[in-house]
Amino acid sequence: MSNQRYKMKQKLIAIGDDFYIENQDGEKAFKIDGKALRIRETLRFEDLDGNLLCKIQAKLLTIKDTMAIEGADGKTLAKVKKALISPLRDRWTVKVAGGEDLSVKGSILDHAYEIREGRKTVAEVSKRWFRLRDTYGLEVEAGQNDVLILAIVVALDMMVHDGDG
Repeated sequence: MSNQRYKMKQKLIAIGDDFYIENQDGEKAFKIDGKALRIRETLRFEDLDGNLLCKIQAKLLTIKDTMAIEGADGKTLAKVKKALISPLRDRWTVKVAGGEDLSVKGSILDHAYEIREGRKTVAEVSKRWFRLRDTYGLEVEAGQNDVLILAIVVALDMMVHDGDG
């Protein structure tokens, strides 16, 4: 099994817009339904057939320090939490239900960070794989839950870019 790379767009969520996450070959892999954000304060993370994979609870955006990711069954899969503000970089933690917690280190704003489980990197976000200005990449290590990692990246993106235009 090899690592999987996905293509993401900066400031990807606008209320009412749908957004597709593409794989490294430029094919649509997942859909994020932004229409639900207006109605339910929730982003729906779906496969291409419209099946719900998980939901990102956006109503916590006003607090801007915690966001929940729920499975299709409504159970919490993870909570993304701003842990500590330091002058050089933000620190975030992800409390994973029934699994090992993750840490996020690097610059979310610059799309240059790693998601780690202990000392092991499970995903890396970088702009270096794509030449397009508002595009960045996410590489997920083999054997990880790609949907959960993608949902964490979307939640982080929303939390740091909320209200900045």
